[in-house]
Amino acid sequence: MQRLLTAPRLRAAGVVVLWLVLTQASGDLPICKESDYHFEYTECDRLGTRWRVAVPNKPDTCTALPDPVKGTQCTFSCGEGEFLDMQSQQCQKCSAGTYSLGTGVAFDEWDSLPTGFITQGVMVNEGKTLTDCSNSTWTPKGDYAASNTDECTATLSYAVGLKKPGTVTFEYFHPDRNLYFEFFVQNDQCQSAESESRWIKVSEKDWNQYTVDLTSGNNVLYWRTTSYALQGAAVKPVLLRNIQVSGVAYTSECFHCKPGTHSAKAGSARCTPCPADTYSNKGATVCHQCEKDKYSEPGSGSCKERPACTHSDYFYTHTPCDSEGKNQLMYKWIEPKICSETAEGAVKLPASGEKQTCPPCNPGFFVSNSSSCEPCGSDSHSNGTVCVKCPAGTEPLIGFEYKWWNTMPTNMRSSVLGQEYSSDPNRSTAWEVAGEYVYTTPGYHDTDYLMLTLTVPGYRIPQFNNKGSERGELSRISFVFETMCTTDCKFYFLAGYSEWNNYVVEQWKGSSRKQSYSYVIQSNRTISFSWALQRTEELSMNKTYNSDFAKIYSVHITNVVGGVASQCRRCALTSVGTDSACVLCPPGHFMVSETGACKSCPPNSITKASQPVGEEACVRCGPNTRRNKAHTACVSDCKVDVKTTEGTRLHYNFSPLSNVTEFYSSPSFTSKGLRYFHRFSLGLCGAENKVPASCVDNVTENERTVKGYICQSTLVPSDLRAQKMVSGQPFLIGDSLVGVSTETTLLGISSPAWLFPSASELPDVIFYYRSSDITQACKQGRSATIRLRCNPAIAAKDFIHLPSNCSEGTCDGCTFHFLWESQHACPHCTKNHYKEIVSACIQGIQKTTYMWQQPLQCNGGVSLPGQKVSACVSLDFWLKFGVTTGTIGALLLVSISCYFWKKTRKLQYRYSKLMMSSGGKECELPTADSCAIMEGEDAEDDLIYLTKKSLFSKIKSFSRERTSDGFDSVPLKFSSSRHQQAEDEDSDDA
Repeated sequence: MQRLLTAPRLRAAGVVVLWLVLTQASGDLPICKESDYHFEYTECDRLGTRWRVAVPNKPDTCTALPDPVKGTQCTFSCGEGEFLDMQSQQCQKCSAGTYSLGTGVAFDEWDSLPTGFITQGVMVNEGKTLTDCSNSTWTPKGDYAASNTDECTATLSYAVGLKKPGTVTFEYFHPDRNLYFEFFVQNDQCQSAESESRWIKVSEKDWNQYTVDLTSGNNVLYWRTTSYALQGAAVKPVLLRNIQVSGVAYTSECFHCKPGTHSAKAGSARCTPCPADTYSNKGATVCHQCEKDKYSEPGSGSCKERPACTHSDYFYTHTPCDSEGKNQLMYKWIEPKICSETAEGAVKLPASGEKQTCPPCNPGFFVSNSSSCEPCGSDSHSNGTVCVKCPAGTEPLIGFEYKWWNTMPTNMRSSVLGQEYSSDPNRSTAWEVAGEYVYTTPGYHDTDYLMLTLTVPGYRIPQFNNKGSERGELSRISFVFETMCTTDCKFYFLAGYSEWNNYVVEQWKGSSRKQSYSYVIQSNRTISFSWALQRTEELSMNKTYNSDFAKIYSVHITNVVGGVASQCRRCALTSVGTDSACVLCPPGHFMVSETGACKSCPPNSITKASQPVGEEACVRCGPNTRRNKAHTACVSDCKVDVKTTEGTRLHYNFSPLSNVTEFYSSPSFTSKGLRYFHRFSLGLCGAENKVPASCVDNVTENERTVKGYICQSTLVPSDLRAQKMVSGQPFLIGDSLVGVSTETTLLGISSPAWLFPSASELPDVIFYYRSSDITQACKQGRSATIRLRCNPAIAAKDFIHLPSNCSEGTCDGCTFHFLWESQHACPHCTKNHYKEIVSACIQGIQKTTYMWQQPLQCNGGVSLPGQKVSACVSLDFWLKFGVTTGTIGALLLVSISCYFWKKTRKLQYRYSKLMMSSGGKECELPTADSCAIMEGEDAEDDLIYLTKKSLFSKIKSFSRERTSDGFDSVPLKFSSSRHQQAEDEDSDDA
């Protein structure tokens, strides 16, 4: 170890000794001039110091070299745009026309392999056939290096020694997934540096930048490619450019800007490319304008003659529709314009501005007020004019259908790829819209690839109505196209993950008549589709075949996320759910599984969002709950009516308990003695817009909140002064109200009475809740019960208990139980809850007093009536009244008896008189002349007045005797005068 530490110092001393020897041995040589030598630093010693020594450019040519002087520290470096002047050992700015990275080196010119780079091709895979890989190397292409495209392994390496840790940065273009590209770093012991991944991902855009950290010391950088494509498949090479390495100790010179670039001021870290129609030479400070009849591309070192303009140098397109529904036909030069309109034989640009009627909107779109085409809603369809909502029981056929081309769709992009598959942003006009089709415009070179790319976000889960549908079909893309070529052009259709990571699905060579092609998409990763026209494969910079073109008339892709619909179809009822595009029935209705028609749910029912098909989609709300306006949940207004076993009805109003209430469990301890609590947040009932209970997680960076009827969080003491407790692990116990009842079981949720024993005969009112959160332990979700128990002695609104044998509120971890005692949990008071007490009648006054029955178990309702005072009669009054009434009754009875005795005497007299007039014949009575009292007869005392009867007359009429044959015996009444006249007539006859 000691020897290793002193080696740099010994080498430095040896250099000094050698310098002394050479000085003594060259006494006859001329004195060295500054141009005869240069300065170098010796190796650094263990103290980090070094010496600056003069080294002759050619040995034994001069003498009297400058003496060695102490150099800068080994860690010394210059900044960007600077170099180290060895004469003064100070950093100086680079002059205009040059650049410097300071502590790094850059490689941006690839006319040939830069100094220090090595490339070779080998065959890695073992096989019986021998493959010559000597030509499978990285090839310089001017601005970049291109890799191989065959099955050989091509390696590009560069070795660099760093005085301090640095980085390597490079730009790459990796368009083909059939070519594996890796980058890695090794030290001088061939040990690979630590790296997350050495494989470079496929490019998603034109050029990507890649940076890797380097350690001090020797580093060997490797870029390696290998193709694994099937035989005959065209593989695109990897392109590499702008390699920069930082971490070298210093640079003692600045580099000249390459042709086509310049640096206008001193101290530049890089050179700026010249714009189009300008050029520059090596080390330029400015770019020079090309002559009028010449042109140049950006970054050119020279200018070219402008060719005469032809019909291939312009294209036609349309302007967007105006408010009148018109657009204009426009002709434009291909940019950047390189042709000359003044050259001999040049064509002029046709006149623009002709107005035409705009084509219709594509299916699924409608014409807005600004005459632009806007997409319809997710539940609507259109034929390109007006959006129409799909009826219930149907679903829109989501996708994209382009058959009118007024503007380029937003998810389509046009681009031009050059011969080496690199995209030039200055040449982006490859396809243009033309009303009924989209077509390829004339390109720069015949070998360019004119690309049109359609990108979609993904596909919906397929819904199948027919049993014969292919289960593996996610989507289908169809297009109608036509090509017209004068040579062996090729038209490609590609599909893949991105514009660059794709593969050829189908290709057509030469001219193709108008035809249709369909492709079934089976992978959700296939989201990019490209059409490309290459006019010829012959390497040429000419535009001989620029008149060849391809047209696409329509493109239709189905089942695309975020698409639009041109029609609706009957839903696949077996798969209707939350992810389905099926138009569901209105709230409170379900879809009949046989027909798809909508039918109303029973009263007070809600509809399951996860199962809208079939009558089982309707769920009746539990007792004492009602459905909300959206028919999605059962709610309670805190007013409950229950029926007791005796048949009486009890009315409750829990509104005073409806606010969100928080309470805590008893403290618990972990195995290490950490104390924690369970905090419960509870919202019993209330209106639909009532703020629910919430539990927060404020431990993690992303604060999370859960909301529902009942939730729980864990509280742990905090060491922060501003925060006494931290809340974490929130979860929902109940997010839906099942029902309210006095029964101990409701819809599978049980609240055993033994959890909260009660001595009261008044039943507890139980609220039942359920949570939709499913966990590994609670596969049916969590549930909760809240027992509301009447206790008039408790005025507090948050007197809540947990089960004594389940201190955390649950015994199984899934069902939670709570007891809430309060005076507000008592039923409404009624007349049955109080009794009346009537006092004795004192001095004509009697009092009625009302008192609550004890123990009192009610709250609110009817109020206790006040005391009533009423007049009354005492006992001595009723005694006097009774004696008087008895006396009067006795006198009346005596009078009636006397009257009937007198009447009886008269009847006896009449009877005896009749018997005497009968002549002594017994059993014969004189025949009555008449049964009625004749006019003028004296009725004597028996005359009955029809208009008014006396009391004694009524009694007399009821005292008639009945004969044995059941008829009343009515005595005949004769007047004395008529009786005397009859007797006289009898005597005359005799």
